Amino acid sequence: MLAKDSTSWIAVVGFFALASTIASSLTDLALLRYLSYFGLALFVFIIWFFRDPERKTKICDHCLFSAADGKVIDVANGKVCVFMNVHNVHVNRAPISGTIRSITHKKGGHMPAFNKDSERNERTITVIESSHGDVEVTQIAGVLVRRIVSYLQVGDNVASGQKIGMIRFGSRVDVIIPSDFEISCKVGDRVYAGETMIAKEKGFKRNKQ
Repeated sequence: MLAKDSTSWIAVVGFFALASTIASSLTDLALLRYLSYFGLALFVFIIWFFRDPERKTKICDHCLFSAADGKVIDVANGKVCVFMNVHNVHVNRAPISGTIRSITHKKGGHMPAFNKDSERNERTITVIESSHGDVEVTQIAGVLVRRIVSYLQVGDNVASGQKIGMIRFGSRVDVIIPSDFEISCKVGDRVYAGETMIAKEKGFKRNKQ
């Protein structure tokens, strides 16, 4: 499965790959041949980048799941920050069930998303009103294409693990943890959106299955 709104990217790159391949077949110019190789490689990369694998989120009203695939780079001050490298799946998911209270887009810089200065980067802040209070999910644009796409509108109901949007080509997602939860991941952990538990309600013991 491919990510929502990826068709235009795939079409443009696919056209470039096809055109360069046809052009290289009509001439012996080495430059065109290399260009066709590049176009085909780019087309394969784009298809791979926009992949959107099926995920099954376990039903757990006492758990918070990762909103992004990637590496945990910070867990300070009640917040879990996950950096998505270019090879990670970039579709983001709701960490908890609830109702979308607000979606705020803020313009800003475009520092590398793993950099502390990325706190001033372009971002979209989605607030989910849950049974445990508000959970804030911040999608932070990186240094490359820098487009954040939201799949939701204010007032929508979301289930834990439901797709909420994506960030293109390298980025970061921060989740602010409710006060009655404790963080269960650590810096350096590899996490997967909708599958990896990053926090649990205090005193809750999850059954192992």
